[in-house]
Amino acid sequence: QVQLVESGGGLVQAGGSLRLSCAASEHTFNNYLMVWFRQAPGKEREFVATVTLGVPNTYYSDSVKGRFTISRDSAKNTVYLQMDSLKPEDTAVYYCAARLYAGTIERAAEEYNSWGQGTQVTVSS
Repeated sequence: QVQLVESGGGLVQAGGSLRLSCAASEHTFNNYLMVWFRQAPGKEREFVATVTLGVPNTYYSDSVKGRFTISRDSAKNTVYLQMDSLKPEDTAVYYCAARLYAGTIERAAEEYNSWGQGTQVTVSS
């Protein structure tokens, strides 16, 4: 497993922006698929975004497409989530997750065995 540490959460007004970071401890960072999930109170953990290895293809949930941007910096072993035009319904704990990349994009939380501690994002109306 790889150790993951998220940062960058906070309180922001609707329409504002935040950037989340997830730093990975693993020196073989480029072997891992990095994914952002979120979990709102009383709801299941849901897929938000991922970026593939090599040629970086990005995938987003419909609820964040066009507003969030995921990227990865292999030199820093870090993946980022730029969140713009935030809405109150984006309020959740955001988690970074990782798994060895097997060529497929998995959107189910149970497919990932490495998780960060989570960072709270609160969007006020």
